[in-house]
Amino acid sequence: QVQLVESGGGLVQAGGSLRLSCVASGSIFSINAMGWYRQAPGKQRELVATVTSAGWTNYADSVKGRFTISRGNAKNTVYLQMGSLKPEDTAVYYCNAAYGSSRVDSWGQGTQVTVSS
Repeated sequence: QVQLVESGGGLVQAGGSLRLSCVASGSIFSINAMGWYRQAPGKQRELVATVTSAGWTNYADSVKGRFTISRGNAKNTVYLQMGSLKPEDTAVYYCNAAYGSSRVDSWGQGTQVTVSS
């Protein structure tokens, strides 16, 4: 199993920046990919960005050019650098890890990001 703990959320003004961190523990060598998803009130959870163990990245169109996902040297940490934040980026951000041959999903507890206008 893989456990995830996020940190770094908070309140920021529009145009500002935040960096989210997620640390994985447990069977970290079985992780295939890590990523960030978000869920705004009344909306479905949506993909923000993912990065594979090989370093391939994928971004939602809404965050391209503003957000950057990266993995730490120890490969059990993933970061989301968020810039040019907009009020519509307000959501609970969840860290995700897909691991094992069956690509089981593990989720963190979520961290709130609030962007004020």
